[in-house]
Amino acid sequence: MEEIGNLFHGFSIVLQPYNILLMVIGIVLGVIIGVLPGLGGANGVAILLPLTFSMSPTSAIIMLSCIYWGALFGGAITSVLFNIPGEPWSVATTFDGHPMAQQGKAGEALTAAFTSSFVGAFFAIVVITLVAPLVANFALRFGPAEKFGVYFLAFCSFVGMSKEPPMKTVAAMMIGFALAAVGLDEMTGQLRLTFGFTHLLTGFDFLIAVIGLFGIGEILLTMEEGLHFKGRAAVINPRIVLQTWKELPKYWITSLRSSVIGCWMGITPAGATPASFMSYGIAKRLSKNGRNFGKGEIEGVVAPETAAHAAGTSALLPMLSLGVPGSPTAAVLLGGLLIWGLQPGPMLFVENKEFIWGLIASMYLGNVVGLIIVLTCVPIFAAILRIPFPIIAPIILVFCAIGAYSVNNSSFDVMMMMVFGVLGYLLKKCNYPLAPLVLAIVLGDKAEEAFRQSLLASQGSLAIFWSNGLVSTIMALGLIALFWPLISEAWNRVRSLATAA
Repeated sequence: MEEIGNLFHGFSIVLQPYNILLMVIGIVLGVIIGVLPGLGGANGVAILLPLTFSMSPTSAIIMLSCIYWGALFGGAITSVLFNIPGEPWSVATTFDGHPMAQQGKAGEALTAAFTSSFVGAFFAIVVITLVAPLVANFALRFGPAEKFGVYFLAFCSFVGMSKEPPMKTVAAMMIGFALAAVGLDEMTGQLRLTFGFTHLLTGFDFLIAVIGLFGIGEILLTMEEGLHFKGRAAVINPRIVLQTWKELPKYWITSLRSSVIGCWMGITPAGATPASFMSYGIAKRLSKNGRNFGKGEIEGVVAPETAAHAAGTSALLPMLSLGVPGSPTAAVLLGGLLIWGLQPGPMLFVENKEFIWGLIASMYLGNVVGLIIVLTCVPIFAAILRIPFPIIAPIILVFCAIGAYSVNNSSFDVMMMMVFGVLGYLLKKCNYPLAPLVLAIVLGDKAEEAFRQSLLASQGSLAIFWSNGLVSTIMALGLIALFWPLISEAWNRVRSLATAA
Protein backbone atom coordinates (compact mmCIF):
# COMPACT_ATOMS: atom_id res chain seq x y z
CA MET A 1 0.00 0.00 0.00
CA GLU A 2 2.89 2.35 0.72
CA GLU A 3 4.27 1.88 -2.80
CA ILE A 4 0.83 2.52 -4.30
CA GLY A 5 0.60 5.73 -2.29
CA ASN A 6 4.07 6.72 -3.47
CA LEU A 7 3.10 6.05 -7.09
CA PHE A 8 -0.01 8.25 -6.80
CA HIS A 9 2.15 10.93 -5.23
CA GLY A 10 4.47 10.58 -8.23
CA PHE A 11 1.50 11.16 -10.55
CA SER A 12 0.59 14.31 -8.61
CA ILE A 13 4.12 15.60 -9.32
CA VAL A 14 4.10 14.67 -13.00
CA LEU A 15 0.64 16.14 -13.64
CA GLN A 16 1.81 19.63 -12.76
CA PRO A 17 1.45 21.85 -15.87
CA TYR A 18 5.16 22.65 -15.99
CA ASN A 19 6.15 18.98 -15.95
CA ILE A 20 3.52 18.08 -18.57
CA LEU A 21 4.94 20.80 -20.83
CA LEU A 22 8.46 19.40 -20.34
CA MET A 23 7.12 15.94 -21.12
CA VAL A 24 5.62 17.04 -24.45
CA ILE A 25 8.76 19.02 -25.38
CA GLY A 26 10.92 16.02 -24.51
CA ILE A 27 8.83 13.64 -26.61
CA VAL A 28 8.90 15.96 -29.64
CA LEU A 29 12.66 16.55 -29.37
CA GLY A 30 13.21 12.81 -28.87
CA VAL A 31 11.22 11.88 -31.98
CA ILE A 32 13.19 14.42 -34.03
CA ILE A 33 16.43 12.95 -32.67
CA GLY A 34 15.22 9.44 -33.44
CA VAL A 35 14.23 10.45 -36.97
CA LEU A 36 17.66 11.90 -37.78
CA PRO A 37 20.01 8.99 -38.50
CA GLY A 38 23.27 9.07 -36.57
CA LEU A 39 21.97 10.87 -33.49
CA GLY A 40 19.99 8.49 -31.28
CA GLY A 41 18.77 8.63 -27.69
CA ALA A 42 22.19 8.70 -26.02
CA ASN A 43 23.41 11.52 -28.26
CA GLY A 44 20.22 13.53 -27.84
CA VAL A 45 20.21 13.21 -24.06
CA ALA A 46 23.91 14.14 -23.93
CA ILE A 47 23.51 17.20 -26.16
CA LEU A 48 20.40 18.48 -24.35
CA LEU A 49 21.54 17.66 -20.81
CA PRO A 50 22.77 21.24 -20.15
CA LEU A 51 19.19 22.50 -20.65
CA THR A 52 18.20 20.78 -17.41
CA PHE A 53 20.79 22.34 -15.10
CA SER A 54 18.39 25.03 -13.86
CA MET A 55 15.55 22.52 -13.29
CA SER A 56 14.78 20.41 -10.28
CA PRO A 57 16.09 16.83 -10.59
CA THR A 58 12.55 15.48 -10.99
CA SER A 59 11.64 17.88 -13.80
CA ALA A 60 15.02 17.29 -15.44
CA ILE A 61 14.71 13.50 -15.47
CA ILE A 62 11.13 13.76 -16.76
CA MET A 63 12.28 15.77 -19.76
CA LEU A 64 15.36 13.62 -20.45
CA SER A 65 13.49 10.34 -20.08
CA CYS A 66 10.82 11.62 -22.48
CA ILE A 67 13.57 12.49 -24.97
CA TYR A 68 14.58 8.85 -24.57
CA TRP A 69 11.00 7.58 -25.22
CA GLY A 70 10.67 9.89 -28.21
CA ALA A 71 13.92 8.65 -29.72
CA LEU A 72 12.73 5.07 -29.30
CA PHE A 73 9.52 5.93 -31.18
CA GLY A 74 11.27 8.03 -33.84
CA GLY A 75 13.62 5.29 -35.00
CA ALA A 76 10.69 3.37 -36.47
CA ILE A 77 9.68 6.25 -38.77
CA THR A 78 12.88 6.21 -40.81
CA SER A 79 13.03 2.42 -40.79
CA VAL A 80 9.56 2.05 -42.32
CA LEU A 81 9.44 5.03 -44.68
CA PHE A 82 13.07 5.37 -45.77
CA ASN A 83 14.63 1.97 -45.01
CA ILE A 84 17.18 3.92 -42.92
CA PRO A 85 17.38 2.75 -39.28
CA GLY A 86 17.18 5.89 -37.16
CA GLU A 87 18.53 3.79 -34.29
CA PRO A 88 20.64 0.59 -34.24
CA TRP A 89 17.74 -1.35 -32.69
CA SER A 90 15.48 -0.28 -35.59
CA VAL A 91 17.44 -2.32 -38.13
CA ALA A 92 15.20 -5.36 -37.64
CA THR A 93 12.13 -3.16 -38.18
CA THR A 94 13.29 -2.40 -41.73
CA PHE A 95 13.06 -6.08 -42.70
CA ASP A 96 9.25 -6.04 -42.89
CA GLY A 97 8.36 -2.41 -42.20
CA HIS A 98 9.80 -0.97 -45.41
CA PRO A 99 8.33 -3.73 -47.65
CA MET A 100 4.93 -2.87 -46.12
CA ALA A 101 5.52 0.81 -47.01
CA GLN A 102 6.42 -0.19 -50.58
CA GLN A 103 3.10 -2.06 -50.75
CA GLY A 104 1.21 1.08 -49.72
CA LYS A 105 0.79 -0.04 -46.11
CA ALA A 106 3.06 2.52 -44.45
CA GLY A 107 0.25 3.67 -42.14
CA GLU A 108 -0.42 0.12 -40.95
CA ALA A 109 3.29 -0.57 -40.44
CA LEU A 110 3.83 2.61 -38.42
CA THR A 111 0.70 2.06 -36.33
CA ALA A 112 1.84 -1.49 -35.57
CA ALA A 113 5.35 -0.26 -34.73
CA PHE A 114 4.16 2.54 -32.43
CA THR A 115 1.57 0.37 -30.68
CA SER A 116 4.05 -2.47 -30.18
CA SER A 117 6.56 0.03 -28.83
CA PHE A 118 3.94 1.25 -26.37
CA VAL A 119 3.15 -2.33 -25.26
CA GLY A 120 6.82 -3.24 -24.78
CA ALA A 121 7.57 -0.08 -22.82
CA PHE A 122 4.44 -0.48 -20.67
CA PHE A 123 5.40 -4.07 -19.81
CA ALA A 124 8.87 -2.91 -18.75
CA ILE A 125 7.44 -0.03 -16.68
CA VAL A 126 5.21 -2.46 -14.77
CA VAL A 127 8.28 -4.62 -14.10
CA ILE A 128 10.16 -1.57 -12.80
CA THR A 129 7.20 -0.58 -10.60
CA LEU A 130 7.02 -4.04 -9.03
CA VAL A 131 10.74 -4.77 -8.70
CA ALA A 132 12.23 -1.38 -7.85
CA PRO A 133 10.72 -1.10 -4.32
CA LEU A 134 12.25 -4.45 -3.39
CA VAL A 135 15.70 -2.94 -3.89
CA ALA A 136 15.15 -0.55 -0.98
CA ASN A 137 15.17 -3.52 1.39
CA PHE A 138 18.88 -3.97 0.67
CA ALA A 139 19.77 -0.29 0.80
CA LEU A 140 21.14 -0.20 4.33
CA ARG A 141 23.33 -3.25 3.78
CA PHE A 142 25.56 -1.56 1.21
CA GLY A 143 28.97 -0.44 2.48
CA PRO A 144 32.11 0.39 0.43
CA ALA A 145 32.82 -3.28 -0.32
CA GLU A 146 29.27 -3.93 -1.53
CA LYS A 147 29.35 -0.78 -3.66
CA PHE A 148 32.61 -1.85 -5.27
CA GLY A 149 31.06 -5.29 -5.86
CA VAL A 150 28.24 -3.65 -7.83
CA TYR A 151 30.70 -1.62 -9.91
CA PHE A 152 32.76 -4.78 -10.47
CA LEU A 153 29.62 -6.58 -11.64
CA ALA A 154 28.84 -3.75 -14.08
CA PHE A 155 32.31 -3.75 -15.61
CA CYS A 156 32.48 -7.54 -15.86
CA SER A 157 29.00 -7.73 -17.41
CA PHE A 158 30.01 -5.35 -20.18
CA VAL A 159 33.12 -7.42 -20.91
CA GLY A 160 31.68 -10.91 -20.68
CA MET A 161 28.04 -10.59 -21.73
CA SER A 162 28.26 -7.89 -24.40
CA LYS A 163 28.10 -8.87 -28.06
CA GLU A 164 31.18 -6.74 -28.72
CA PRO A 165 34.68 -8.34 -28.89
CA PRO A 166 35.90 -8.64 -25.27
CA MET A 167 39.35 -7.16 -25.95
CA LYS A 168 37.87 -4.10 -27.65
CA THR A 169 35.45 -3.68 -24.75
CA VAL A 170 38.33 -3.88 -22.26
CA ALA A 171 40.40 -1.42 -24.31
CA ALA A 172 37.53 1.11 -24.43
CA MET A 173 36.96 0.65 -20.70
CA MET A 174 40.64 1.22 -19.93
CA ILE A 175 40.53 4.52 -21.83
CA GLY A 176 37.53 5.48 -19.71
CA PHE A 177 39.34 4.57 -16.49
CA ALA A 178 42.33 6.69 -17.53
CA LEU A 179 40.08 9.67 -18.27
CA ALA A 180 38.25 9.21 -14.95
CA ALA A 181 41.58 9.30 -13.07
CA VAL A 182 42.57 12.75 -14.40
CA GLY A 183 42.61 15.52 -11.80
CA LEU A 184 42.85 15.70 -8.03
CA ASP A 185 42.98 12.41 -6.12
CA GLU A 186 40.27 12.77 -3.46
CA MET A 187 41.96 10.28 -1.13
CA THR A 188 45.50 11.72 -1.11
CA GLY A 189 45.18 15.19 -2.65
CA GLN A 190 47.77 14.38 -5.34
CA LEU A 191 47.43 15.58 -8.94
CA ARG A 192 47.19 12.88 -11.60
CA LEU A 193 47.59 13.07 -15.40
CA THR A 194 47.03 16.84 -15.61
CA PHE A 195 50.25 17.47 -17.63
CA GLY A 196 50.42 21.04 -16.31
CA PHE A 197 46.95 22.09 -17.53
CA THR A 198 45.16 23.95 -14.73
CA HIS A 199 41.82 23.32 -16.43
CA LEU A 200 42.28 19.62 -15.69
CA LEU A 201 42.61 20.02 -11.91
CA THR A 202 39.00 18.85 -11.52
CA GLY A 203 39.31 16.24 -14.24
CA PHE A 204 37.34 15.83 -17.45
CA ASP A 205 33.73 16.85 -17.10
CA PHE A 206 31.52 13.90 -17.92
CA LEU A 207 29.18 16.01 -20.03
CA ILE A 208 31.98 17.37 -22.22
CA ALA A 209 33.20 13.86 -22.92
CA VAL A 210 29.75 12.52 -23.74
CA ILE A 211 28.78 15.40 -26.05
CA GLY A 212 32.05 14.95 -27.92
CA LEU A 213 32.04 11.16 -28.09
CA PHE A 214 28.42 10.81 -29.15
CA GLY A 215 27.33 14.09 -30.73
CA ILE A 216 30.47 15.24 -32.57
CA GLY A 217 31.64 11.71 -33.32
CA GLU A 218 28.34 10.79 -34.99
CA ILE A 219 28.25 14.03 -36.96
CA LEU A 220 31.74 13.35 -38.33
CA LEU A 221 30.73 9.83 -39.35
CA THR A 222 27.53 11.02 -40.99
CA MET A 223 29.38 13.77 -42.87
CA GLU A 224 31.79 11.14 -44.17
CA GLU A 225 28.98 8.86 -45.33
CA GLY A 226 27.05 11.73 -46.96
CA LEU A 227 23.50 10.57 -46.28
CA HIS A 228 20.81 11.21 -48.86
CA PHE A 229 17.22 10.58 -47.88
CA LYS A 230 14.58 9.17 -50.23
CA GLY A 231 11.51 7.50 -48.87
CA ARG A 232 7.79 6.78 -48.99
CA ALA A 233 4.99 9.07 -47.89
CA ALA A 234 2.83 8.02 -44.96
CA VAL A 235 -0.69 8.88 -43.89
CA ILE A 236 -2.15 7.72 -40.60
CA ASN A 237 -5.84 8.35 -40.03
CA PRO A 238 -8.28 6.97 -37.43
CA ARG A 239 -9.56 4.32 -39.85
CA ILE A 240 -6.06 2.88 -40.43
CA VAL A 241 -5.29 2.99 -36.70
CA LEU A 242 -8.50 1.17 -35.74
CA GLN A 243 -8.08 -1.46 -38.46
CA THR A 244 -4.50 -2.16 -37.34
CA TRP A 245 -5.51 -2.29 -33.68
CA LYS A 246 -8.16 -4.90 -34.54
CA GLU A 247 -5.48 -7.05 -36.16
CA LEU A 248 -2.76 -6.72 -33.51
CA PRO A 249 -4.43 -8.84 -30.75
CA LYS A 250 -3.79 -11.89 -32.95
CA TYR A 251 -0.10 -11.49 -32.15
CA TRP A 252 -0.43 -11.27 -28.36
CA ILE A 253 1.86 -14.27 -27.84
CA THR A 254 4.54 -12.60 -29.97
CA SER A 255 4.14 -9.36 -28.00
CA LEU A 256 4.37 -11.11 -24.63
CA ARG A 257 7.40 -13.17 -25.67
CA SER A 258 9.13 -10.11 -27.12
CA SER A 259 8.41 -8.10 -23.96
CA VAL A 260 10.03 -10.77 -21.79
CA ILE A 261 13.05 -11.00 -24.11
CA GLY A 262 13.36 -7.23 -24.13
CA CYS A 263 13.20 -6.89 -20.35
CA TRP A 264 15.83 -9.57 -19.87
CA MET A 265 18.18 -8.07 -22.46
CA GLY A 266 17.62 -4.58 -21.04
CA ILE A 267 18.36 -5.49 -17.44
CA THR A 268 21.53 -7.30 -18.54
CA PRO A 269 24.00 -5.13 -20.51
CA ALA A 270 23.01 -6.74 -23.83
CA GLY A 271 20.75 -3.84 -24.83
CA ALA A 272 17.91 -3.12 -27.25
CA THR A 273 19.68 -4.01 -30.50
CA PRO A 274 20.31 -7.72 -29.80
CA ALA A 275 16.87 -7.88 -28.16
CA SER A 276 15.19 -6.73 -31.38
CA PHE A 277 17.17 -9.18 -33.54
CA MET A 278 16.60 -12.08 -31.14
CA SER A 279 12.88 -11.37 -30.93
CA TYR A 280 12.62 -11.10 -34.71
CA GLY A 281 14.50 -14.36 -35.24
CA ILE A 282 12.40 -16.29 -32.70
CA ALA A 283 9.17 -14.86 -34.11
CA LYS A 284 10.20 -15.87 -37.64
CA ARG A 285 10.97 -19.39 -36.46
CA LEU A 286 7.77 -19.88 -34.45
CA SER A 287 5.24 -17.94 -36.55
CA LYS A 288 2.78 -19.64 -38.90
CA ASN A 289 3.69 -16.96 -41.43
CA GLY A 290 7.44 -17.27 -40.92
CA ARG A 291 8.03 -17.77 -44.66
CA ASN A 292 6.54 -14.34 -45.33
CA PHE A 293 8.94 -12.54 -42.98
CA GLY A 294 10.98 -10.05 -44.97
CA LYS A 295 8.19 -9.56 -47.50
CA GLY A 296 5.96 -7.22 -45.49
CA GLU A 297 4.59 -9.29 -42.59
CA ILE A 298 3.10 -7.16 -39.80
CA GLU A 299 4.28 -9.65 -37.15
CA GLY A 300 7.83 -8.91 -38.31
CA VAL A 301 7.27 -5.32 -37.19
CA VAL A 302 5.57 -6.20 -33.90
CA ALA A 303 8.34 -8.48 -32.61
CA PRO A 304 11.43 -6.21 -32.87
CA GLU A 305 9.64 -3.00 -31.86
CA THR A 306 8.13 -4.59 -28.73
CA ALA A 307 11.46 -6.07 -27.67
CA ALA A 308 13.46 -2.91 -28.39
CA HIS A 309 11.19 -0.70 -26.28
CA ALA A 310 10.99 -3.21 -23.45
CA ALA A 311 14.79 -3.40 -23.42
CA GLY A 312 15.29 0.35 -23.68
CA THR A 313 12.90 1.02 -20.80
CA SER A 314 13.98 -1.82 -18.49
CA ALA A 315 17.62 -0.68 -18.88
CA LEU A 316 16.75 2.09 -16.41
CA LEU A 317 16.05 -0.44 -13.63
CA PRO A 318 19.68 -1.50 -12.93
CA MET A 319 20.75 2.12 -13.40
CA LEU A 320 18.40 3.38 -10.68
CA SER A 321 18.58 0.45 -8.29
CA LEU A 322 22.26 -0.47 -8.53
CA GLY A 323 23.91 2.41 -10.35
CA VAL A 324 24.65 0.03 -13.25
CA PRO A 325 23.44 1.42 -16.61
CA GLY A 326 21.95 -1.15 -18.97
CA SER A 327 22.41 0.96 -22.13
CA PRO A 328 24.46 3.92 -23.43
CA THR A 329 21.50 6.26 -22.82
CA ALA A 330 21.14 4.96 -19.28
CA ALA A 331 24.86 5.66 -18.80
CA VAL A 332 24.31 9.27 -19.88
CA LEU A 333 21.31 9.57 -17.54
CA LEU A 334 23.48 8.12 -14.76
CA GLY A 335 25.94 10.97 -15.28
CA GLY A 336 23.02 13.40 -15.17
CA LEU A 337 21.92 12.08 -11.78
CA LEU A 338 25.44 12.62 -10.43
CA ILE A 339 25.47 16.17 -11.81
CA TRP A 340 22.19 16.88 -9.99
CA GLY A 341 23.68 15.62 -6.73
CA LEU A 342 21.85 12.27 -6.68
CA GLN A 343 23.70 9.01 -6.06
CA PRO A 344 22.18 6.14 -8.10
CA GLY A 345 21.94 2.91 -6.18
CA PRO A 346 19.86 1.26 -3.47
CA MET A 347 19.94 4.31 -1.19
CA LEU A 348 18.22 6.39 -3.88
CA PHE A 349 14.97 4.60 -3.06
CA VAL A 350 15.30 5.53 0.61
CA GLU A 351 16.62 9.09 0.39
CA ASN A 352 14.84 10.37 -2.75
CA LYS A 353 11.45 8.67 -2.91
CA GLU A 354 9.82 11.70 -4.54
CA PHE A 355 12.34 11.63 -7.37
CA ILE A 356 12.03 7.87 -7.98
CA TRP A 357 8.25 7.74 -7.97
CA GLY A 358 7.98 10.91 -10.02
CA LEU A 359 10.19 9.25 -12.62
CA ILE A 360 8.18 6.02 -12.62
CA ALA A 361 4.91 7.97 -12.94
CA SER A 362 6.40 9.97 -15.82
CA MET A 363 7.21 6.69 -17.58
CA TYR A 364 3.52 5.73 -17.61
CA LEU A 365 2.29 9.12 -18.74
CA GLY A 366 5.20 9.80 -21.12
CA ASN A 367 4.59 6.52 -22.91
CA VAL A 368 0.93 7.45 -23.51
CA VAL A 369 1.80 11.00 -24.61
CA GLY A 370 4.49 9.66 -26.93
CA LEU A 371 2.05 7.25 -28.62
CA ILE A 372 -0.48 10.04 -29.20
CA ILE A 373 2.11 12.43 -30.60
CA VAL A 374 3.72 9.99 -33.03
CA LEU A 375 0.35 8.74 -34.30
CA THR A 376 -0.82 12.26 -35.09
CA CYS A 377 2.39 13.90 -36.33
CA VAL A 378 4.13 11.28 -38.50
CA PRO A 379 4.01 13.35 -41.75
CA ILE A 380 5.61 16.30 -39.96
CA PHE A 381 8.44 14.25 -38.48
CA ALA A 382 9.01 12.44 -41.78
CA ALA A 383 9.32 15.82 -43.53
CA ILE A 384 12.41 16.57 -41.40
CA LEU A 385 14.32 14.11 -43.56
CA ARG A 386 13.67 16.33 -46.57
CA ILE A 387 15.95 18.98 -45.05
CA PRO A 388 19.47 18.67 -46.52
CA PHE A 389 21.96 17.27 -44.06
CA PRO A 390 24.44 20.14 -44.67
CA ILE A 391 21.84 22.37 -42.99
CA ILE A 392 21.09 19.99 -40.10
CA ALA A 393 24.74 19.24 -39.24
CA PRO A 394 25.84 22.82 -38.41
CA ILE A 395 22.76 23.31 -36.23
CA ILE A 396 23.62 20.19 -34.22
CA LEU A 397 27.26 21.31 -33.94
CA VAL A 398 26.18 24.69 -32.59
CA PHE A 399 23.97 23.03 -29.97
CA CYS A 400 26.89 20.79 -28.95
CA ALA A 401 29.23 23.77 -28.59
CA ILE A 402 26.68 25.76 -26.57
CA GLY A 403 26.08 22.76 -24.31
CA ALA A 404 29.80 22.22 -23.74
CA TYR A 405 30.51 25.92 -23.09
CA SER A 406 27.60 26.28 -20.67
CA VAL A 407 29.02 23.67 -18.26
CA ASN A 408 31.84 25.86 -16.95
CA ASN A 409 31.64 28.91 -19.26
CA SER A 410 35.02 27.85 -20.65
CA SER A 411 36.24 27.77 -24.24
CA PHE A 412 38.70 25.05 -23.13
CA ASP A 413 35.70 22.75 -22.68
CA VAL A 414 34.62 23.40 -26.28
CA MET A 415 38.13 22.48 -27.46
CA MET A 416 38.05 19.29 -25.36
CA MET A 417 34.63 18.47 -26.78
CA MET A 418 36.15 18.51 -30.26
CA VAL A 419 39.05 16.31 -29.08
CA PHE A 420 36.57 13.81 -27.65
CA GLY A 421 34.61 14.04 -30.90
CA VAL A 422 37.64 12.98 -32.91
CA LEU A 423 38.30 10.21 -30.38
CA GLY A 424 34.70 9.00 -30.71
CA TYR A 425 34.97 9.10 -34.51
CA LEU A 426 38.18 7.04 -34.49
CA LEU A 427 36.78 4.50 -32.02
CA LYS A 428 33.65 4.01 -34.11
CA LYS A 429 35.66 3.70 -37.32
CA CYS A 430 37.67 0.94 -35.62
CA ASN A 431 34.46 -0.67 -34.25
CA TYR A 432 35.25 -0.01 -30.60
CA PRO A 433 32.14 0.27 -28.40
CA LEU A 434 31.52 3.60 -26.67
CA ALA A 435 29.16 2.36 -23.94
CA PRO A 436 31.95 0.72 -21.83
CA LEU A 437 34.06 3.88 -22.19
CA VAL A 438 31.18 6.05 -20.95
CA LEU A 439 30.49 3.61 -18.12
CA ALA A 440 34.14 3.77 -17.02
CA ILE A 441 34.19 7.59 -17.14
CA VAL A 442 31.02 7.77 -15.02
CA LEU A 443 31.84 5.03 -12.51
CA GLY A 444 35.65 4.84 -12.63
CA ASP A 445 36.36 7.29 -9.81
CA LYS A 446 33.45 5.95 -7.74
CA ALA A 447 34.72 2.39 -8.09
CA GLU A 448 38.26 3.46 -7.19
CA GLU A 449 37.03 5.31 -4.12
CA ALA A 450 34.94 2.35 -2.91
CA PHE A 451 37.85 -0.05 -3.55
CA ARG A 452 40.36 2.05 -1.61
CA GLN A 453 37.95 2.67 1.27
CA SER A 454 37.36 -1.08 1.51
CA LEU A 455 41.09 -1.79 1.62
CA LEU A 456 41.60 0.89 4.28
CA ALA A 457 38.89 -0.71 6.41
CA SER A 458 40.41 -4.19 6.00
CA GLN A 459 44.04 -3.03 6.36
CA GLY A 460 44.81 -4.03 2.79
CA SER A 461 43.12 -7.44 2.77
CA LEU A 462 41.15 -8.42 -0.36
CA ALA A 463 39.18 -10.84 1.81
CA ILE A 464 36.77 -7.99 2.59
CA PHE A 465 35.20 -8.54 -0.83
CA TRP A 466 34.19 -12.04 0.31
CA SER A 467 33.42 -11.16 3.93
CA ASN A 468 29.64 -11.64 3.87
CA GLY A 469 26.95 -13.29 1.80
CA LEU A 470 25.83 -10.15 -0.04
CA VAL A 471 29.22 -8.95 -1.27
CA SER A 472 30.34 -12.53 -1.99
CA THR A 473 27.25 -13.11 -4.16
CA ILE A 474 27.78 -9.87 -6.09
CA MET A 475 31.48 -10.61 -6.68
CA ALA A 476 30.69 -14.19 -7.73
CA LEU A 477 28.09 -12.92 -10.22
CA GLY A 478 30.70 -10.51 -11.57
CA LEU A 479 33.20 -13.32 -12.14
CA ILE A 480 30.51 -15.47 -13.79
CA ALA A 481 29.60 -12.57 -16.09
CA LEU A 482 33.27 -11.96 -16.92
CA PHE A 483 33.94 -15.56 -17.91
CA TRP A 484 30.49 -16.24 -19.34
CA PRO A 485 31.72 -16.87 -22.92
CA LEU A 486 34.12 -19.56 -21.64
CA ILE A 487 31.47 -21.05 -19.36
CA SER A 488 28.88 -21.22 -22.15
CA GLU A 489 31.41 -22.71 -24.58
CA ALA A 490 32.42 -25.38 -22.06
CA TRP A 491 28.77 -26.16 -21.36
CA ASN A 492 28.02 -26.54 -25.08
CA ARG A 493 30.98 -28.91 -25.47
CA VAL A 494 29.77 -31.02 -22.56
CA ARG A 495 26.28 -31.18 -24.06
CA SER A 496 27.63 -32.13 -27.49
CA LEU A 497 29.79 -34.88 -25.97
CA ALA A 498 26.83 -36.16 -23.95
CA THR A 499 24.66 -36.18 -27.09
CA ALA A 500 27.35 -38.00 -29.10
CA ALA A 501 27.73 -40.61 -26.36
